[in-house]
Amino acid sequence: MKAVQFDLNIPKYAISKAMGKVNPSLYVNSPLSCLQLRDVEPPPLPNEHWVEVKVKYGGICGSDLNLISLKDSPATSPFISFPFTMGHEIVGTISKTGKLVKGHHVGERVVIDPLLACSVRGIDPLCPECKKGNYHLCHHMNDGTISPGLLTGTCKDTGGGWGNYIVAHESQVIKLPDNVSNTNGVLVEPFSCALHTVMQNPPKQSDIVLVIGAGVIGICLIAALRALNYSCNIVVLVKYPFQGELASQFGADEVIYISRGKDYLSNAAQSMNAHVLHPIFGEPIVHGGADIVYECVGNKKSLHDAIRFTRKGGKLVLLGLASFIENLDMTMIWLNELEIKGSFTYSTEMYHGQQKRTLQIAVDLMKEGKVDLSPLVTHCFSLENYREAIAAATNKKKENTMKVIFEPKSNHSQ
Repeated sequence: MKAVQFDLNIPKYAISKAMGKVNPSLYVNSPLSCLQLRDVEPPPLPNEHWVEVKVKYGGICGSDLNLISLKDSPATSPFISFPFTMGHEIVGTISKTGKLVKGHHVGERVVIDPLLACSVRGIDPLCPECKKGNYHLCHHMNDGTISPGLLTGTCKDTGGGWGNYIVAHESQVIKLPDNVSNTNGVLVEPFSCALHTVMQNPPKQSDIVLVIGAGVIGICLIAALRALNYSCNIVVLVKYPFQGELASQFGADEVIYISRGKDYLSNAAQSMNAHVLHPIFGEPIVHGGADIVYECVGNKKSLHDAIRFTRKGGKLVLLGLASFIENLDMTMIWLNELEIKGSFTYSTEMYHGQQKRTLQIAVDLMKEGKVDLSPLVTHCFSLENYREAIAAATNKKKENTMKVIFEPKSNHSQ
């Protein structure tokens, strides 16, 4: 089968890193790139509790682009096994089941919860976090019966959404209802990241909420707030007009464009009943601000804005990309006694009195008509055109890009 794989060795990494700094396209377009389209064997079922899934769509995530451009922190490398087929946003159809799989059958349309925690790895007893349902904080993501990997799409044994077939443990498989489209299905995973953030860090109904960033995660964050019936006032900072239109469509009350000069600072402050103050030298600060800020980008500018737009005693939630941030002024964290919380993927949440997987809640909300994310899918490519797909995902302004997906064509007979 065809698969877009990431393989890493130190010489290749060093050469690619150097070339990519001169010409970013060389992260993908060089023979020495860590990313290659290959012919590989479909991954076998690790045991009889696993299923094989024929991929219909596999999404490109911002974290995938971060990895391809070699910006990821080495801190995550113990939780990855090479070479791996990329892609953790997956919708498809079960094509094979192990003999001990219960509740799922061949032909069933499904989405995959990609986290590879204790149950998936055959570890018993479960670690303390998995016992509590916090399997995103599993202690054993580099142990057990499969190779290291935080997610499907970072483990060499599972395959990924940028290939024809993946394998998944039965606990990872979530049935997709008939009235939920495949384009919504491929967005269940990023929507679940936003749902987890909101459900673990909920605003009050009277709060002023600031969402920084209007890419897929930022829009999903707005959609999650409205799907969960929060009536809080939502202000969003965006870069491009097409993002602003979607932010309004999904429920933002006010859209502030950061690309329209430094004016955005005073405009955003005014929208949150805050004031801009000017130090003797250096960047302006904001007095007042949002009750809760959801930071959905993860670069120096967005983090700087997140810190200064959070009111005294307010809360800042970080769900943008993890990265190295140099020379970030943290004075206002100290001065304003801010509460800062990280948010990583999804797990289980209390929903209508029951503990449910976040991805199941996402599917339920789609089934109930509370959210339709299909307008976010703007581009679809074959695996053979992976370079063009990555270029479209990277050049958001030029392509008016939101979500780019692959549609792999099967070349594996059952």
